[in-house]
Amino acid sequence: MPIHLRAEPSDVASYVLLPGDPNRAKFVAETYLEDAKLYTEHRGMLGFTGTYKGIRVSVQTTMMGCPSAAITVEELAMLGAKLVIRIGTCGGTSPNLNPTDLVIAQAALARDGTTQQYLGEGNHCPIADYRVIRALEQAATAKKAVHTVGLIASDDAFYGVTAEEARGLYDTRGVLGLEMESSAVFTVARLRGLESGAIVAVSNYIGDENLVADDVLKRGVSTMIETALEAIVLLDAQKKL
Repeated sequence: MPIHLRAEPSDVASYVLLPGDPNRAKFVAETYLEDAKLYTEHRGMLGFTGTYKGIRVSVQTTMMGCPSAAITVEELAMLGAKLVIRIGTCGGTSPNLNPTDLVIAQAALARDGTTQQYLGEGNHCPIADYRVIRALEQAATAKKAVHTVGLIASDDAFYGVTAEEARGLYDTRGVLGLEMESSAVFTVARLRGLESGAIVAVSNYIGDENLVADDVLKRGVSTMIETALEAIVLLDAQKKL
């Protein structure tokens, strides 16, 4: 049994959604999964398994930041997971993005310490699996969800990036948004033989201290979750796992 997730291999599905927030994991389980069962609540890292359109799916909390996300993916690999998709929010760095827009990550610029520890010093930009990116894009298009496919960045310091840096350092280099987990998710998944992807909803523009209203953001998050689940349906139909 893994140290943190406290589950057995039979508890976890091949497909796993990865929200940072345990409340979001609970929301996914209660709203979208049939016959969802809680398989772990150790350290508040809630994990549930149920079915979506007949497909067995788990949703596992990572909590905040790359260290915790890396532990989660490591232990999910021990438990037999085959594909993980991060679902969460990001701060937008591009003025072309609006709150609740979706970003499907091709890659995550590693501004975190965890990825450096796995891969060594240097500049790293871990990539998602193309099959997952494509399925997320197809699902978003089918839902008519406003979305962009491109580069994000994973950072350790939530309050460490100013509006000036967002415009001058990130936007000019093609980074669409900042979040805190995807680079570690992509790195550990690749090292442990899992497929991975990430889809995030824009919560605000970096430097704007006001997040979008809760009810508005919830609609964007719901669209993001539904897109990720529909992507799993598409991936399952390919019978590649």
